[in-house]
Parts: sequence; structure tokens; C-alpha cells
Amino acid sequence: MKEAIRAKALELGFAEARFASAAPVPGAAEGLAGYLAAGCHGDMGWLAETAERRAAPRALWPEARSVIVLGENYGPGGDPLAVLRHPGRGHVSVYARGRDYHDVLKRRLKALARWLVERHGAAVKVFTDTAPVMEKPLGAAAGLGWQGRHTNLVSRRFGSWLFLGEIFTTLELPPDTPEADHCGRCRACETVCPTGALAEGRIDPRRCISYLTIEHKGHIPADLRSSMGNRIYGCDDCLAVCPWNKFASPTEHADYLPRAELLAPRLADLAALDDAEFRALFAGSPIKRIGRDRLLRNVLIAIGNSDDPALAPIVAGLLKDPAPVVRVAAIWALRRLSPRAAFAALADRFIRDEADAAARAEWAGD
Repeated sequence: MKEAIRAKALELGFAEARFASAAPVPGAAEGLAGYLAAGCHGDMGWLAETAERRAAPRALWPEARSVIVLGENYGPGGDPLAVLRHPGRGHVSVYARGRDYHDVLKRRLKALARWLVERHGAAVKVFTDTAPVMEKPLGAAAGLGWQGRHTNLVSRRFGSWLFLGEIFTTLELPPDTPEADHCGRCRACETVCPTGALAEGRIDPRRCISYLTIEHKGHIPADLRSSMGNRIYGCDDCLAVCPWNKFASPTEHADYLPRAELLAPRLADLAALDDAEFRALFAGSPIKRIGRDRLLRNVLIAIGNSDDPALAPIVAGLLKDPAPVVRVAAIWALRRLSPRAAFAALADRFIRDEADAAARAEWAGD
């Protein structure tokens, strides 16, 4: 039965299918509890709210007996970090350059789930990472890969470029053998992290650029802004340097191929977006969920890091933006790009009318 399920999964376009028990993954619940107790989840309050259901598959669905863990390859066709060498352009994480994988993956998961019901009469539930499922521990338990020192799943076949999805089922399926940890003494991912968010196989998301540009809703901490470079949505550094990527292959799914406008978008063009233009440009993209204001916050920090004074007029046009997160980032960027006297004159003019405390503090250089 397992081989038939795996064959059907591959036929539907999945790169891999492995099997795990629905019993608790050893150490997963304890690891999550320690992570939450340390406050590492930052703005991600939903992690704490759903901790009890995340503890084990059967805590989410008591009838579950087995978990089918599916992987989809989204490997890039070229250097995923190439855009970092072009400070006037924005770096978008590889996973977000194509269509929203949540929609694509769930469509394929549902197709496999329907087949399971029709062929084997099983009860099933389908999950992607929008559900309270500890996907990476389950993927490791199923032998799909192991959690690398960057905390993401690493596969010997696909490197660090796998989307994960799960089908919980009432079928009793023998679990596959977990994959051993093959990171060894390698510390490439920890060393390359621009903000030092990784250490000893653990991550502090509050310093992680992916967290800061996607999940964090407020102002980017001042001490981390310069380290962000031109990363405007996510960060691939720790994934890209993993030596296991030498075995990876580019994705064959058209949905995951990069859209031309997201490969190396001009920061100047992105900074000019209003809300309607933002929604039109990012329709069908995971970027849409962070909204125009947070994206412009990220773009303005990238502009501040560009060292290109020609972008200063674009930044100045956002100093009265309705969103405080945009105004604060614009003030910071303008300070970086403008002569000191010119910035001081602007500060004298704007600070009197600024109602937001964080923006006033930014003008004052506090």
C-alpha cells in the first residue's frame, strides 16, 4: 500500500512521499515549549496559541494513525543570491518568486487525499504550513530529510529546497526510517547569517531577516537594518550555502518558476506602489499577505542600504505616508542617503507635524 501511495504521489507531481507514525515525534513538543518560553516566537502569537495542538498529530486529530509527508522541489535554476550583488534591486526569497505554494501544494494534496479515500476507504485530513503541524520534525521522522543547523529540512536529494505538506490518515501504515543528521561539523549556514540569528542549530527569529521582513508587523530594530542589505522579502543565505544543495535540481513545476518581475525588481519601482498597484502586482503571490505598508517598509530599508543618493527624492515622497512603519523607514533611509545639513533641514520642517512617537524619535536620531 505504501508503494502504491508513493507512486500515486509522484504521478501527481510530488518530488517525494514518506511515512511517519501519528504518535508524538520524540523531543518535538519539548523543543517547542522551550522555544516559546524563551520568547523566540516574537510577533508569532499563533505559535503559542496553538502549542497544545502542535504537540503531536493526534492532538490535532485523535483518529489519525499515520502521516504521509509530501515534499515538492522548488529548487532555483541559478544562483539564488545573485540579486544581493545589485543594491538597486530587491532580493525576494526563492520560495516567493512564483505562485503561492500554499495554493499549489494544497491542490495536489487534495488530489492525493481523494485518491486515498476512493481507493482505500481511508479517512484523511490535509495540511500545509498554515495549520498547527510541526512539519519539519514530522519530515525528519518520516525520513524525508533531517533538520539542518539552519533549522530547516535538508534532503540528500533536494538539498534545502523542499516545500512540505501532510496527509493525516486513519490507515495504519508502517513508518519509514528517520534520516540521520548529516550536517557533521559544517557551520556554513550559521556563519553566513547576516544578523547572527543562528547558533548551535537553533534560531532566534527576532534577528532573522525572514521573520523581520515577513512576520514582524512593527518597525525593524535599528541595529539590524543595515544587515538586511537589499533583502525585501525573506532571506535565502542559510539555505543557499548548504553543501547538500550540490545534489539539488531545479524545480520542474511551472508554478514555482520565478515571475520575471520578482527576480530582481527595481527598488524605485516598488517604492512607488500604492495599495491597488501592490495588490495587482502580487496577486497569487505569498508576498501579498504582508500588505503594501510592510513591503514598503522593507523596500525603504533596502534603499537606505543602497548608497545611491539618486533614490533620495523617491524616499522623500514617502515621509508623509499614512503608515507609521513606512514613515519611520523613510526617515532612516533618507538620513543614510542625504548630506547631513540637508537632512537636518528636513528634520526641522517635519518633526513639528509628526504625530507618531517612533517617527519623531527617528527624526531626532534617538
